Amino acid sequence: MTVFLDEIQENIPKPAQVEKVQLEGSKIVIYAKKPEHFSTHPEIIKGIVDKYKKRVDIRADTSVLTDPEKAKKSITDIVPKEAEITEIVFMSEVSRVIIEAKKPGLVIGKAGATLREIKKAIKWSPRVERTPVIPSKIIKTVRHVLYTNGEDRSKFLATLGRKVRPKSISPEENGHDKWVRITSLGGFREVGRSAVFVQTSESKILMDCGVNVAAHGSNAFPYLNAPEFDLKTLDAIVVTHAHLDHSGFIPYLFKYGYDGPVYCTPATRDLMTLLQLDYVDIAQREGKKIPFSKKEIQEVIKHTITLDYEEVTDITQDCRLTLYPAGHILGSSMAHVHIGDGLHNIIYTGDIKFENTNLLEGASTKFPRLETLIVESTYGGKNDNQPPRQDGENTLIKVVEDTMARGGKVLIPVLAVGRAQEVMIVLERYARESKKDFKIYLDGMIWDATAIHTAYPEYLSRRLRQQIFHEDKNPFMSGVFNRVGGKKEREELIVRDEPCVILATSGMLAGGPSVEYLRRLAESKKNSIVFVSYQAEGSLGKRIQKGFKQVTLENAKGQNEIVNIKMPVNTIDGFSGHSDRRSLMNFVGRLNPKPDRVLVDHGDNMKCLDLASSLHKAYSIDTYAPKNLETVRLR
Repeated sequence: MTVFLDEIQENIPKPAQVEKVQLEGSKIVIYAKKPEHFSTHPEIIKGIVDKYKKRVDIRADTSVLTDPEKAKKSITDIVPKEAEITEIVFMSEVSRVIIEAKKPGLVIGKAGATLREIKKAIKWSPRVERTPVIPSKIIKTVRHVLYTNGEDRSKFLATLGRKVRPKSISPEENGHDKWVRITSLGGFREVGRSAVFVQTSESKILMDCGVNVAAHGSNAFPYLNAPEFDLKTLDAIVVTHAHLDHSGFIPYLFKYGYDGPVYCTPATRDLMTLLQLDYVDIAQREGKKIPFSKKEIQEVIKHTITLDYEEVTDITQDCRLTLYPAGHILGSSMAHVHIGDGLHNIIYTGDIKFENTNLLEGASTKFPRLETLIVESTYGGKNDNQPPRQDGENTLIKVVEDTMARGGKVLIPVLAVGRAQEVMIVLERYARESKKDFKIYLDGMIWDATAIHTAYPEYLSRRLRQQIFHEDKNPFMSGVFNRVGGKKEREELIVRDEPCVILATSGMLAGGPSVEYLRRLAESKKNSIVFVSYQAEGSLGKRIQKGFKQVTLENAKGQNEIVNIKMPVNTIDGFSGHSDRRSLMNFVGRLNPKPDRVLVDHGDNMKCLDLASSLHKAYSIDTYAPKNLETVRLR
């Protein structure tokens, strides 16, 4: 590896005054006293990229950087005041300055002109971050961890760079004694604790590592005790999206020695931090034990490498990763793993939504190559066709109108990420168009999750993105929404004689404020509960959905009490972030290229089997629904 870097440095012309060349992950970083030389000689960078097949970043050597105070003044002089810069952070260990602004486009300038002017003036390499319209403690926490651990992170990326440099493989070697297989460590023929272990002759990659929040004991966690899985030899973790059933067990891996990379989109990094921290907080409040702490969550942040959609990166010596839009929640992605020199290509969908929604554009269907598809089947059963979204929206509005007309409260248990924002958009539009005076209360993590949505509008639907860019049209900033700040405000809301709508976590009534609202509101017929999220088998939400008239809940004194469910129970389909049966069939049918094999996961036993059978009959594709702990050889 030293020879590889030395070779690059020796071949760069002397006028650039290169001080060092190093790897940061899969990227080559060149530090020079005359970085502007590369601007006038672009052929140098092109030659390096063509030869080594890696991205190249040019940065100034620390000896020529402008003093931070003078640099800060230059930045504020160059950037228009309308950009509303909120923070400027200098990271000398990587010659980078972070500029946080409410309007980052004005910091970047047309075709990057303003950034180039900044770099020319101060030598520091500028990076722009969006300041969320709604203040977010989580985003501040994540950025603080990254800003204050710059030196450690730089060393980590340099070490990683040495590991992931692709091996040179001759055409005759490619495919000779090479193999690919996957082991299902969780989330197969079930929903929850998703974990897919990919092994090649060179690499070991874990795609997702979640928890089943509705399960108890060891059934809540993936089968990491499987003989195939050895944490010491794990090369990389890929996270498709932030929901706990896909990301909730990652901190555990760091507690027991993993110190490698975690790959995901920037929005997924922030959202999974939010959900993991809340998971720990709820466990502590309820006296439950979980096998990691906030310390390990911080380690996850430090080791996360974020990727934009369709950005290709080497993650091991023989695997390249590309993330594609999944349409499920903010930042959700499908993971495309390219193995060897075209040896095999896998798409792992995670959770997908094929249709466009109020919040997001639908999942992608075009990929460069594809042999094996691993697809979810949450709603893959033959009768799992959901009504049109508009029907679901109309039904929700009808329940809200009827409940408030009789002076009641509407309780909507929601997933804080995705489902909450979809419902918020519908209710805000209804309030605005009907001009009715009522309030919507948000309890739990919903406010923070919504703040993160405003920080990453580029992941949202085109229409919603444009609304967020104009604060007066931003639906999430509407005065109809009110945040519940804690126990005192929650108690006041419950006892207050005020018809309203309450959105509260968790979506399956598996802890969180939604359970307290249920306990206090369930015995009045004037109130209503509305389920708009998937209710896993064994969850409290599923029992109520099935018609249980009595449930046992813990009161404020820690004592169990029987609660009679007298409030009307409503289940409204059409809001799901998952594709239904019809859409899953259409998704596979429209894939380009067509896969040779389909493996079905993330669904109840019969749904997995039914979808696998139906896909085989419809498209003449080899299909299979593995069980947990099965290993399937793909190549």
